[in-house]
Amino acid sequence: MHASEIRIRDTLQRLLVPPDELMRELGASGELLVARVRAALSALILLLPLVAAATGAGTRRVLLALGVAVLANGMAMLWLALARHARRWPWLPYATGAWDVTLTSAALALLALEDPVAGLANPVAWCFYLIAIWFTALRNNGRLTLFVGALAIAQYTLLLAVLLAAAPAHDALLSPEHGAVGMGGQAWRLLLLVIATGLAATVVHRMQRLVELSGHDGLTGLPNRSWLLQRMPHVFAAARNAGASLTLVLLDIDRFKRVNDEAGAEVGDRALRHIAATMSGVLATDEHLARIGGQEFVLVLQCPVGSAWERLDRLRRDLAERPFLPERGSDAFAFTFSAGLAAWPHDGGNTSALLGCADRRLKQAKATGGNRIAARDA
Repeated sequence: MHASEIRIRDTLQRLLVPPDELMRELGASGELLVARVRAALSALILLLPLVAAATGAGTRRVLLALGVAVLANGMAMLWLALARHARRWPWLPYATGAWDVTLTSAALALLALEDPVAGLANPVAWCFYLIAIWFTALRNNGRLTLFVGALAIAQYTLLLAVLLAAAPAHDALLSPEHGAVGMGGQAWRLLLLVIATGLAATVVHRMQRLVELSGHDGLTGLPNRSWLLQRMPHVFAAARNAGASLTLVLLDIDRFKRVNDEAGAEVGDRALRHIAATMSGVLATDEHLARIGGQEFVLVLQCPVGSAWERLDRLRRDLAERPFLPERGSDAFAFTFSAGLAAWPHDGGNTSALLGCADRRLKQAKATGGNRIAARDA
């Protein structure tokens, strides 16, 4: 498989992965922004009945334009109200995206009732397909972008097929008011929808990568301090709702500098990845491991302090029993660590307080020679 094919496959896989907590939060703020823009655009649609009346349109067309404008504004206000609580409803972007596309298709279909060519030749109404697709880039959800793009392409293709099938053969795509509509032009419109979907998906992919790189450690792939500070309020809220216990662990690898001094920085990097992989093995569902700098790590465990101490003691033994071997024939490095534990909410109700408490206890463990776990103040 060529490198370009691999990149395309990896990009599609990344786009189809459900967004994580951070991306969902960013997407919720994007949904609110989209709802506000939609409300503003819907207000402009109220001009349609006036334009129709000013251009001499019949009463039927004016009333039709008025009905569309009222419906669009009513739904825009509903979506705006729901968007203020978008974090609760992961289905909301799909519903609003489908609405934006379907409203555009409905407008084109209504135009086609009086003149079939008008439904295919009106550039203003058709451009709302593009707006609906581009809106999805603000939600940071690749699956949503592909869904809305595919829906727009499918609905417009269906509209085109129905109008072609219904039109008399002798004047299939010809109108005195709008002129002729060629199949080449319609093919270009469908291609533009495909291109718009691809561009929006590219923007989403780049945003996901930027958020991932800003919130994750480039060496180990673990979340970093920034991610931890953003994530912890949600962890506290979930634990509060479930009545669960939390223990924050600040952990430091003892005398790690010797690896860099004896074997070099590259081996030190590989050793950190070995340590991170070993520690990740102890995590249960909804537990987290982050690297916050150098050889310092934070674990967020869903258990009381006593259980956390027992699990860390097992991890300490596992790490010592799994030495890191830089290469065949070289000396292996066996690691130990020191750790400080802080219980939520007893030792602190926020991330800063828990980190401060855990750091104080970590220093106690280091001061007594390392390879210790401190769960309370001396």
